Amino acid sequence: MSEPGETTSVGSDRSDRSDRSHSLAQSPPCVPAPKGLRPSGGYRTLRSFQATTIIYDATVSFCARFVDKHSRTTDQMVQAARSGRQNIAEGSRASAASSQTELRLVNVARASLDELLLDYEDYLRQRNLPQWTKNDPEARAVREVGKTSGQPPDAAAYAAWLEHTSPAVAANAVICLIHQANYLLDRQIARLEREFIHQGGYSERLAAARLEERGKQRSTESKFRPDGQGREAPPACPLCAQAMALRTARKGEHAGSRFWGCTAYPACNGTRPLEPG
Repeated sequence: MSEPGETTSVGSDRSDRSDRSHSLAQSPPCVPAPKGLRPSGGYRTLRSFQATTIIYDATVSFCARFVDKHSRTTDQMVQAARSGRQNIAEGSRASAASSQTELRLVNVARASLDELLLDYEDYLRQRNLPQWTKNDPEARAVREVGKTSGQPPDAAAYAAWLEHTSPAVAANAVICLIHQANYLLDRQIARLEREFIHQGGYSERLAAARLEERGKQRSTESKFRPDGQGREAPPACPLCAQAMALRTARKGEHAGSRFWGCTAYPACNGTRPLEPG
């Protein structure tokens, strides 16, 4: 049985930062995105997605053969396996707009696989069936499939275990695959955390720009606030001589720009341009 901290692979591996044949994360190919958006999609080439697809299909088959179809366990195991796969895909699609959303969904996938892992372990324990250790020959053989294949293996590469007539063999094989998928997801989450901190997604950058603009607006407004501490008073209206207030154009060719507007508006339509600085 593979441990989360152990370097394992389900197939040929390429990391997001190198082309080494046995690293354990692969970035999806860049998909053209509108200006300001990060590349997104490409989840079908992710090693984590490929691994969880095998786990999902194997779980559906396992429950159909060895678990009462009317029990809640069947539904819980199938849904946990599905969540592990689907949230990776949804996170990849959401990555263009928000790296935070992608990170959250990949963490959901990781948690779902942990839930599924416990279900398989419970199945073996409650029936007094053996659970492989990571050094058992069968567990090592399952791991070797991923290390020796030239291309990412499909379910057929694991058929000898996943389609075995013994539920203990099938359950233990899926447990090995879950540990491998969890390792891949841990690597993927660590990369996404770095990208979120240093880059963020479109929505995060938009929020940062908005906060910066609000800071500039507050700085400008405080400069003209007559608080008795030496700040300049706002200018007088050129039409009625009343005090003016900072406003933002809502529409037209100057939408978004700041200007002085008369505080008596709409009775008075006096305006002044906002001097830079």
